[in-house]
Amino acid sequence: MCKKKCLILTMFLAVFFIFVSVSFAGSLFNEGLWKITSKMEIPGMPVPMPPITYTQCLTDQDPVPNQSQSGQECRMKNVKTKGNTVSWEMVCDSQQGEVKSSGKITYKGDRFDGVVMMDMPGQGEMKMTMTGQRIGKCNK
Repeated sequence: MCKKKCLILTMFLAVFFIFVSVSFAGSLFNEGLWKITSKMEIPGMPVPMPPITYTQCLTDQDPVPNQSQSGQECRMKNVKTKGNTVSWEMVCDSQQGEVKSSGKITYKGDRFDGVVMMDMPGQGEMKMTMTGQRIGKCNK
């Protein structure tokens, strides 16, 4: 009789401690001003492109880093958050045509790592790796 009760109690305690540890872990994303560095990898390009660094205010409502280009109209789609990972799709209208991309970043407190895959008209698929570091509060 104790075996069954002890097993149920042990399972209950295990689930309880997992729930409590997840609840106290909190968000692994910290809102604020982020310094973001992106590096484009273009297949067949003889010389790698230099990294681009910019700053952006990232919030719980807008956790996706993006640097809009002049002359582009972009629309975010399917933004999803699972744990500390954010994924999204984006479609941009450019002079060359429609640019489709999908990305995923994983936040680790005041840092993140991520990758964006882009399909550029006439140039094919490109990969952009990103890193970010929180550098302070957003300017209001």
